[in-house]
Amino acid sequence: MKRRDLLKLGAAALSAPVVMPYAAFGQAKYPDRPIRLIVPFPPGGAYDTIGRPWADRIKPLLGTMVIENIGGAGGGVGAAAATRSRPDGYTLLLGGATTHITEALLKTTPTYDPLKDLEPISPVAVTAFAIAVHPSVPVKDLKELIAYVKANPGKMSWGSAGHGSLNHLTGELFKLRAGLTDFPHVPYRGAGPGLTDLLAGQIPALVPAMTNIVQELHRAGKLRVLAVTHHKRLAAAPELPTAVEQGFPDIVAPNFIGVFAPTGVPKEVVDTVSAANLKLIADKSYQELLISGTFELEPPLSPAEYKRYVESELTRWRPIVTSMGIKID
Repeated sequence: MKRRDLLKLGAAALSAPVVMPYAAFGQAKYPDRPIRLIVPFPPGGAYDTIGRPWADRIKPLLGTMVIENIGGAGGGVGAAAATRSRPDGYTLLLGGATTHITEALLKTTPTYDPLKDLEPISPVAVTAFAIAVHPSVPVKDLKELIAYVKANPGKMSWGSAGHGSLNHLTGELFKLRAGLTDFPHVPYRGAGPGLTDLLAGQIPALVPAMTNIVQELHRAGKLRVLAVTHHKRLAAAPELPTAVEQGFPDIVAPNFIGVFAPTGVPKEVVDTVSAANLKLIADKSYQELLISGTFELEPPLSPAEYKRYVESELTRWRPIVTSMGIKID
């Protein structure tokens, strides 16, 4: 689905009537107790960083959210726990590209089917990835990196947050499009250890999530971001070029993050959560909070539109993953 189509859909969603909560349908008011929000990664990562302010800001619009961090298997353990929860609206998942693409496309025997077992409700934000190098690597853009790797066989490698992570897929897509065969991948147990090794010069290149920490390190000269993998320059870092600008039109890897529920949740719950989130993401102060964290704003899609967007991302990645031949089990 093209970006302009998403924006048109988002406009339609904003003009749609606000859905009345359960009480309007003669049922018990939803929610009448705290909602459990599963964040499928440990504290400190991108999902947790966006999940906590989202839960705090959504409270006056929807109700109390209690965050439960359930990490493991690249988000798969937490997402699987959500699919096993009662579909009553009192367990929600902060899921996205990692919980869906990894499980659906990289596992021979997935523990859940993200398209059948999880109901997309509403987008929250999107993060991009960065293609970064240690300052000692004498390159300033992607074309120079390609030339340098080819001129120094056996000397260059790159790291990611783990085998099968979206960071990994993004780096492999770059290798594929650049025709690099001698540029081995080094998987880390999370982005933090990889970033530590990059700063120490233990690894020459890394594909981390583009966070405000990475941005600050770039501006301080402790690492060099060569490109970001968004379709346009980031609002928080307009000085950083995209891979698209540098001749790689399909190196666009949005790590979309949104709200999901176990399949079977009542439509009234889906519409109530969606309406609250659409109101929140239209708030200017909340938008500024997202941008300051290097998150990008998502179009305000309805549940049906967000479901089509999620499906379109899996469709886009499927042939890419097939061509790479990557499996994680």
